[in-house]
Amino acid sequence: MDCDDKNCFVHGSLKVRGSRIVGQVVSDKGKRTVIVERNISSIMPKYNRISKERSRVAAHNPPCINAKLGDTVRIGETRKISKIKAWTVVEVITKAKENA
Repeated sequence: MDCDDKNCFVHGSLKVRGSRIVGQVVSDKGKRTVIVERNISSIMPKYNRISKERSRVAAHNPPCINAKLGDTVRIGETRKISKIKAWTVVEVITKAKENA
């Protein structure tokens, strides 16, 4: 499927560079934007406990990929696309279940 998005990393002029992370789409309400959340757990050595954090990142969602709510996606770092977006969806790893 060919898309006419100039900010698509496959069909447009956007370059993916830097790091890549995996997370789950928690919102797809924006136009060509998804919010990707990843859970981070780290050990606090002083207390010997596990600290849980979450990171929410806004990413560009090209129409040729079209990630939906609940999908697990890989996102890649790009230049700034807008005020809050500096990431783009590279691939959908697993699709969300329809009736879940």
